[in-house]
Amino acid sequence: MRILLIGTILLGWSGVGLSAERTSAPSEARAYIIAPANGEVVGESFVVKFGLHGMGVAPAGVNKPNTGHFHLIVDGSLPDLNHPMGKQVRHFGGGQTETRLKLKPGTHTLQLIMGDARHIPHRPAVISEPVRITVEE
Repeated sequence: MRILLIGTILLGWSGVGLSAERTSAPSEARAYIIAPANGEVVGESFVVKFGLHGMGVAPAGVNKPNTGHFHLIVDGSLPDLNHPMGKQVRHFGGGQTETRLKLKPGTHTLQLIMGDARHIPHRPAVISEPVRITVEE
């Protein structure tokens, strides 16, 4: 019994094997990247501005209906929607709505996904369209 309980606690803590309850989001909610624009050429250091329609922004840990905080995916794919988002995304748990990035020259993709107070994507997931940019020296 003790081993089973410890295993269950560890699985729950690590997020492996267990799904988390997802917080509801309004069906009309959508995240989007204000800047840079899709196809834009930028320097190695540039500002990414986040946009959100149909819900509000709140810091991580604030459990308020129809709110969440931004996570940015740089050159990656969407995370597992049933678990807290980890290192594959950049977290903006302070409620930030923009950030400065520094990327190597080349083509990159940027995409936003909202997370609830626990960093778990909403249901339905609030995800931006990917923005493709070119970074030049």
